[in-house]
Amino acid sequence: MQLSKGFEVEMYTGTPEGDIVGFSDRVAADLERFAREPDKRNVEYTTAPMCCYDQLLCELVHPRQQLRQYLRRFGDYTILPGSTLSLGDSSYFDRSDPANPYHGYIENTYGTKVVTASIHINIGISDPEVLMRATRLVRLEAPLYLALSAASPFLDGKVTGFHSTRWQIFPQVPDVVPLFESHRHYINWTEEQLLKGTMQNVRHLWISVRPNGDRRPYNLNRLELRICDLMVDPIALLAVTALLEARLWQTIADPGLDPLERSTIAAQNRSADLLALTMENEAAAARNSLDAQLRHWEDGRSISARDWIEQLYDETYLTAKKRGFSCFFSPVRKILREGNMAQKWLALYDKGMSIREIISQGSREMLQQELELEDKLCQMLVA
Repeated sequence: MQLSKGFEVEMYTGTPEGDIVGFSDRVAADLERFAREPDKRNVEYTTAPMCCYDQLLCELVHPRQQLRQYLRRFGDYTILPGSTLSLGDSSYFDRSDPANPYHGYIENTYGTKVVTASIHINIGISDPEVLMRATRLVRLEAPLYLALSAASPFLDGKVTGFHSTRWQIFPQVPDVVPLFESHRHYINWTEEQLLKGTMQNVRHLWISVRPNGDRRPYNLNRLELRICDLMVDPIALLAVTALLEARLWQTIADPGLDPLERSTIAAQNRSADLLALTMENEAAAARNSLDAQLRHWEDGRSISARDWIEQLYDETYLTAKKRGFSCFFSPVRKILREGNMAQKWLALYDKGMSIREIISQGSREMLQQELELEDKLCQMLVA
């Protein structure tokens, strides 16, 4: 048995040379499963919830092929890697729907800090209290998934000093979001934020991980991990998802795997101290990703993101094997050995490649990988 999984994938469109050009208003109008973002330079597609990883792979690849074919109507346009406006221009907001008041609020309040591309991983958990416990655990370990996925070291044609510039600049809304101690706590807190206006609607909760469902905050059925940068390699994305799913199976099976219960940090004000710890860890992971020094939620000890992920890999492997998806785990170790996309790009930059050359090369590699996956796996499954 495996949990249901689905993805929300945000991507930039543009030229093969790396210049970002917006089409999301047209794409969303003409293609099913695609939705516009407030700024039309990036577009989002979603995958249906599925348990099988092989099917999920096809669900990730097919819409990209559809989008690429559609873009050719307008000229030589493609899909670009990266989670920020690597070659610019972040000085203006390119509205996809000028008549949408919520989009106007976003532009006026946050500007282009929200014009980023990311992956949201949704995994089904039907019991609301188990979901809250899982959300607490994953929120404290979310920096590890950011470290694996970091893919935004550039902005406006410059090196920023961050491996995930996206997470560094993206607004956390509201400013302080507690570790929800129960479903009722989440309901009461959300209702209070809506009354105060710190949230414009139930979706206006922009943190690393949140409960999700068809009628938030009341009817919930999945955990949504929002911290990851865009992982254009579907195999790597499924590996990160498998790691997350195995961790969720552990917390489903073990109610004691709850930071509010297991942590030895500041018992009198544990929730606030754990929240401060994870915010520090998120900032560290945004800057140095796998090389970041973090503090473990169990006891506050210092540990590198790479070592913590390695430890988590070892702890969850048998769970994944028991559930039948351990074969998707191994790319996690490949990322730990070879680096994430941001680290690879910065290594190329240090060797003399320009940012434009790096983004252009990454776009070609992404296309080639999709074509190979389409041929080797997706066609076989369709047959």
